[in-house]
Amino acid sequence: MNMEGVIRRAETPLLWVGAFTVASLTLWLLFRLITGFRIWVLGNGGLLSPKLGKWAVVTGATDGIGKSYAEELARRGFAMMLISRSQEKLDDVAKSLEEQFKVETRTIAVDFGKTDIYPKIEEGLRGLEIGVLVNNVGVSYPYPEYYLHIPDLENFITNMINVNMTSLCQMTRLVLPRMVDRSKGVILNISSASGMYPLPLLTLYSATKAFIDFFSRGLQEEYRRQGIIIQSVLPFFVATKMTRIRKPTLDKPTPERYVAAELSTVGLQSQTNGYFPHAVMGWVTTRLVPTSIVIFLGARMNRLQRTGYLNRRKMRQQKNGGASLKSE
Repeated sequence: MNMEGVIRRAETPLLWVGAFTVASLTLWLLFRLITGFRIWVLGNGGLLSPKLGKWAVVTGATDGIGKSYAEELARRGFAMMLISRSQEKLDDVAKSLEEQFKVETRTIAVDFGKTDIYPKIEEGLRGLEIGVLVNNVGVSYPYPEYYLHIPDLENFITNMINVNMTSLCQMTRLVLPRMVDRSKGVILNISSASGMYPLPLLTLYSATKAFIDFFSRGLQEEYRRQGIIIQSVLPFFVATKMTRIRKPTLDKPTPERYVAAELSTVGLQSQTNGYFPHAVMGWVTTRLVPTSIVIFLGARMNRLQRTGYLNRRKMRQQKNGGASLKSE
């Protein structure tokens, strides 16, 4: 009887606890659905226009995602400053943008692996009203590899840090002050999903992309009250030269499709995977799956890719060696 009485007395509080829990989960789910609809269906595509400033600056603008950003921003009416290493490729992209979108273009050819290039860039940007900066330039590994087995490791480290990290900080240093003066401007820093957690055998690349994410989110908090939007962009695989993916799929979009989706999130998310299927993948890998398992699976995938690459290289070397002997 005492136990039954305790249960009866507990029924009402437990009922209220259950109702509160169900209501809380329902409201949370409703909030997530409304937020997701706002971001991925309605978007905020109209934010990026020359009202922010006449010019858009894109680094790494001659291939892949960077080229697609340049094309999309030119389509929206921005005059384009293209910065990359090859003057020939820059000229080709600039000519294409001028012919397609009737916009003014300028180019600066520099190697972001070097650190003495920024006076040249600063001079090239002098006097421009810059509304958008896309820090896209980056390099990765030629193939997944253990840290101490990376060929020419010393120069590899220097180059990757200069291209992936130093360029981001220096370009922001050059562009941000004038945005602050006008109280408007957008900086998009292209990180990678590999910066969301360590990725063994691409460890240095993963670490540089984590730096980009942290740098972007910290800077956004520093300058958001001054009218500046700084966004960390963390794509999963996109069909580009860097990823060596030739055939696009739903989860591996073309650069054009990815950029169009990503730009609709500007002003709505300070940290974004940029593309709805990637956002789902990001949520699963950071919220549902333990980080230790994500790291294990990433290492396993990269070990398999490493083995495949080294085997193919060995076969090519044997084939070339055999051809040389035969020709002799």
